[in-house]
Amino acid sequence: MKTTTTPPVSKPLRTYRRAVVLCFVIQGMAFATWASRIPQIQEAHQLSDGSWGTVLFALPLGLLSGIPLSGWAVTRFGSKPVLVLAALAHIGLLPAISLAQTVWQLVAVLFSFGFSANLLNIAVNTQAVGVEKLYQRSIMASFHGMWSLAGFAAAALGALFVSLDVSPLYHFSAMLVLLLALTLIAQRRLLQEDKVAAGHQKIFVKPDRTLLLLGLIALCSMLCEGTMFDWSGIYFKKVVQPPEALVALGYVAFMAAMAGARFVGDYVARRWGTRKIIQINGLLIASGLLVSVAFPFIPSALAGFILIGIGVSTVVPLVYSMAAQTETMGSGMAITAVSTIGFTGFLLGPPLIGYISEWLSLRWAFGLVALLGLVMSMLIRQVRFSDR
Repeated sequence: MKTTTTPPVSKPLRTYRRAVVLCFVIQGMAFATWASRIPQIQEAHQLSDGSWGTVLFALPLGLLSGIPLSGWAVTRFGSKPVLVLAALAHIGLLPAISLAQTVWQLVAVLFSFGFSANLLNIAVNTQAVGVEKLYQRSIMASFHGMWSLAGFAAAALGALFVSLDVSPLYHFSAMLVLLLALTLIAQRRLLQEDKVAAGHQKIFVKPDRTLLLLGLIALCSMLCEGTMFDWSGIYFKKVVQPPEALVALGYVAFMAAMAGARFVGDYVARRWGTRKIIQINGLLIASGLLVSVAFPFIPSALAGFILIGIGVSTVVPLVYSMAAQTETMGSGMAITAVSTIGFTGFLLGPPLIGYISEWLSLRWAFGLVALLGLVMSMLIRQVRFSDR
């Protein structure tokens, strides 16, 4: 029998909320910093789309490998120490990406980058669930909104560095210093204890039907999201073919749309209901991908990327919030169970896009991913969940 408790607090609620927001900022900026330089790193290693897809496989493989350990570690030691250690490891690996001299070195670094990213992801979302419990209302999408806003800022900064011909090493090293300072500020203000289940937790937990469906919805969304993270810049460069200084514009537009939509996501979900929002999100994802494929020009591709950003914006935060309400296991383990399935999308997406691109074309790959938006809209209708 699951028992939950409200995390004990000794500071004003806004203090904990700001600390968690800062952690989402750190996470978002770290990932977008790497993503903004993907075209340059691919070019530096002189890899084809298919070979690059295989290299990108290392990052989500690291993510997936860290999921079982993440849930256990957060439940065993608490999310705060796991979060701090994971953040330090994650941002510390940024310069190592640019220092990799061989493909195998790059694969090893990206695997470690993904592994630490998952530890950070589970810990920060568990902290967010605890703070949401204190507020007694939905605020999860706003946390993820800060992740996206931070990602947008980091992507824009990356585009600036590219236009100024700053090397990835100097770019990543500068971000390391900034993110390290933010981590030291946030760690003193996090929740000391989480909203957890009583008793011992296993490393592997079999999800029930509801968590399984939520995980599949997350998988579809994360595969679409991962496609945009890893391939939007390359799509713009090779298919849309803008001037070199505008190559990152598509990724920036996607991140900006996702960030903006997440800040209103909690309000819209409370007003319209979670099911309807996820159904609409699926249709937006499919429409955005099809528009960018059918009309590969700068204005239309940007419009499509904006629709995709809005579509994926609230799916994962709403799914995490729904999963945390389960009565079968603790919040950290429930989020882990959903993430285990969902991050398979990150695992399959990057190499799948590369292989389809080499077999058919990058436009065909993006077109096939559009089908996942429709699948999401159908799956949410099967979830037994009462909007609250």
